Amino acid sequence: MKRLTTLLATAALLLSAQAHAGKIVALDVQRALLSSDAAGEFRKQLQQEFSDDEKQLVDLEKQARALQEKLQKSAGLSSDEEMKQLQLQFQKAFGEYQKRGQELQQQRAQREQTFVGEMKPRLDEVIQALIKEQDIDLIVNKQAAIYVEPALDITQSVVEQLNKQ
Repeated sequence: MKRLTTLLATAALLLSAQAHAGKIVALDVQRALLSSDAAGEFRKQLQQEFSDDEKQLVDLEKQARALQEKLQKSAGLSSDEEMKQLQLQFQKAFGEYQKRGQELQQQRAQREQTFVGEMKPRLDEVIQALIKEQDIDLIVNKQAAIYVEPALDITQSVVEQLNKQ
């Protein structure tokens, strides 16, 4: 119901804007940012920056899997004390794997947020220039639209302008 109300409100806004005879366009902001040359360079830099950490994470995962397999193979064949030791080793290795994985994810997310924060002023500048250049009255988030005529999608223009900066 809420989605229908939002859809109807958007449609009413679009119709009233069209009656105003203004230019309406659509923009996929996320795609524009992620398709830019700067985003490509950022991904390469991020991959280099975290490659050692990712290798360590893979090694920790292999250790945990090896201990788990050893634990499963030893079930019923080893003493209770040996099984407890193996279980503790596995839990420690798996816990370290999870902890490092979460830390790596958080670090990546922080770096991505920083990148988006750095790109936001550039994106805003490009959008403002396109608004003036193309006499745009309304920009609709492309994800919020059910259908967008390809000629009304300015995402690629935004990417091109970002790449020129």
